[in-house]
Amino acid sequence: MIKRITFISFIGIIIIPLTVELFAYYVSSDRPVVSSSVGTSNLNELIRKNRTLKKGITGLSPKGFYIVIDTARNLIFLKEGNRTILKALVSSGSGNILRDPTGKREWIFDTPRGEFEVKEKIAAPKWIKPDWAFIEEEEDIPKNWEDRVEEGVLGDYALAFGNGYFIHGTLYKRLLGRNVTHGCIRVGDEDLETIYRFSRVGTRIYIF
Repeated sequence: MIKRITFISFIGIIIIPLTVELFAYYVSSDRPVVSSSVGTSNLNELIRKNRTLKKGITGLSPKGFYIVIDTARNLIFLKEGNRTILKALVSSGSGNILRDPTGKREWIFDTPRGEFEVKEKIAAPKWIKPDWAFIEEEEDIPKNWEDRVEEGVLGDYALAFGNGYFIHGTLYKRLLGRNVTHGCIRVGDEDLETIYRFSRVGTRIYIF
């Protein structure tokens, strides 16, 4: 089961280490201090607690390779620890709403936010068109499964991360950097190949 985290929690993982670094600089810089045994003792205790806090926070950092997706700026990052392996433009969910003509169903095309993991790696993926794709194109929904299969629209690779969402390629490279998808993450060919190569089933994906 996918473990979701709130936006605030995810940002905390990023912001807290920076805060700790600033605090460490503050308490360890060459500043005038009270020249007393009490002042020195307090300062040493602060430094010791700071080191303990930094060690604890470091343990919360993802291990190995992981993926970070910024849907506001439409950027994807492939990272290993604090090192950025790749940074690239993507397209993410448009936020548009589609309603079934019968009024019984509604789809909101947002990219989900939270913590996910790669569930499956797929080479030469085929798109199994859902009902909304036919409704959007004002076509009849097919009764045969074979009529839903469409090849060549998802690029050379796809990474499934649950509930029908994928990181995949795109035919519409001119739209990279814009919020235009139905919720999936579209990536350019070369960048997608790199992300696919470094990812494994279980690789963490953080989306905010």
